[in-house]
Amino acid sequence: MSDLLLSIYPWIKAVHIMAVIAWMAGLFYLPRLFVYHVERAAVGSELDQTFQIMEEKLLRVIMNPSMIVAWIAGLIMIGLGAFDWGSVWAWIKIVSVIAMTWAHMWMSKRRKEFVSGKNTRSGRSYRLFNEVPTVLMIFIVVAVVVRPF
Repeated sequence: MSDLLLSIYPWIKAVHIMAVIAWMAGLFYLPRLFVYHVERAAVGSELDQTFQIMEEKLLRVIMNPSMIVAWIAGLIMIGLGAFDWGSVWAWIKIVSVIAMTWAHMWMSKRRKEFVSGKNTRSGRSYRLFNEVPTVLMIFIVVAVVVRPF
């Protein structure tokens, strides 16, 4: 089994990269939807319902599956020895991916607040939160590609 996985390692890595791209697209877009939602749509309005549908589909159809695939492919690569646990870059990546997963879950909870009409955050807070995935992406890419540590 291990030989098979090693032979398809480039495919696993390609799937991982594609899943991460899709996940990141959602992580960048969902807070922006929240900004427009809170600033443009009154609770219970038709526009509120439209934003809720867009946010729910983004999470359910794109973000959740891509996060799961990115994690599975990443764990397979770790299992195949693609990670150097003695290097700082590996730990920066792991911690950043866990933080990215937390950000995903945080946004999922915010979506539920919009659904229940209980959002208390401003557009500004969502604009600021929109920077979190960007900072984490920078950490991950520099850690994996440049490996400065």
